[in-house]
Amino acid sequence: MLDNAIGRQVRNLRKDADLTQVELATAAGVSVDVVRKAEQGRKIPSLPTLHKLASALDVELSTLLSKPHTLPAPTEHSGVLAMRRAVSGIDDLLDANPDVAQFTSAQARSAATYAWGSYWAGRYGHLGEVLPGMLLSVRAVDDPRIDVLASRLYQVTACTLVHLAQPDAAHLALREAMRLASRGDDPLQAAALRSSLAWLLLTQGRLAESRKLALSTARDIEPGDRADLPRMSLWGSLLLSGATAAGRMGERDNAAHMLDQARQVAAHTGHRNDFETAFGPDQVTMQAVGVDVVTEHYAAALTTARKLPRTTPLPLAAKSRHLADRALALSRLGRDEDATTTLLTMDHLAPDWMQYQALPRVVIGELLQRERRRGSKLRELARRLQVTMPIG
Repeated sequence: MLDNAIGRQVRNLRKDADLTQVELATAAGVSVDVVRKAEQGRKIPSLPTLHKLASALDVELSTLLSKPHTLPAPTEHSGVLAMRRAVSGIDDLLDANPDVAQFTSAQARSAATYAWGSYWAGRYGHLGEVLPGMLLSVRAVDDPRIDVLASRLYQVTACTLVHLAQPDAAHLALREAMRLASRGDDPLQAAALRSSLAWLLLTQGRLAESRKLALSTARDIEPGDRADLPRMSLWGSLLLSGATAAGRMGERDNAAHMLDQARQVAAHTGHRNDFETAFGPDQVTMQAVGVDVVTEHYAAALTTARKLPRTTPLPLAAKSRHLADRALALSRLGRDEDATTTLLTMDHLAPDWMQYQALPRVVIGELLQRERRRGSKLRELARRLQVTMPIG
């Protein structure tokens, strides 16, 4: 029997809350059999169910998934703690002037471009090294012309902190990004930041809020002029955020409606990356697969996945997330060899990204439960990602 990390977390948190299995099931709105099987490691619940359990246990979803939240070998001026300090500085209250080099406008633009490139490559460990210093250098500048660039740096910091299971610090970073963006004159930048906040809410299991924020923002920027491609692209991306939230809430029909809307937009825009938000036909396909997976329509997910071309222009992090969804679908359909191959492909393409993701660990755990070859590549990958191995 697999010593399942998710089941162990559910059991421990339930006992800490002094709840019986029946009481937890009632609070979460699921059957007691779901709780029992999860704790025994007999079946990992679906993502919507995990959201319900996390809410009933009053914890973040990342707590149940044992999401990695540290960076390798941090120094005094890098790592999660340094990033948290950088987004919650109190220099203004201390009348302190940090001894750091101030960015010029060109340096701030270069830093933002470099940081976002690293983010979409899944290099979160590297970002932990460079972002704290970048934020200090841009924060030391008192020049409204740099505010939008500073906003982009705070936004990428927030998105990185989400992957490191630091939602409170991510909220602080996004709020500062919004404050800085509000001093500019581009309403689409503000909408892009709301899109990032909707994603953060999604990762926390605040699904209704996430959907409401995404769709209200989409209404605010709905393009009247179909030639305004950046606006259309961001609008379509917000529709995808709403669809993803609806899918995780188990509202498959509503999600499908929003996906259809986004698909029509993508047919007009083509592939774009406005405001560091990838959008286009392939992004719609990828999110459709994700909705199929979270609503447990695994065969449909694989059918949809076949529509994604091998030469997709999606960023590496997005491609990797898609592979994780495919691996989960394959595992749930009992296609263990194909699921393992997909995981190994993902590890080959984006080993840095995999270090900080929970979903590949979930899939590896499921496969280990059925896999018996001790020297297999799957077990080597499990050891490297510190996934709990089967007993015996």
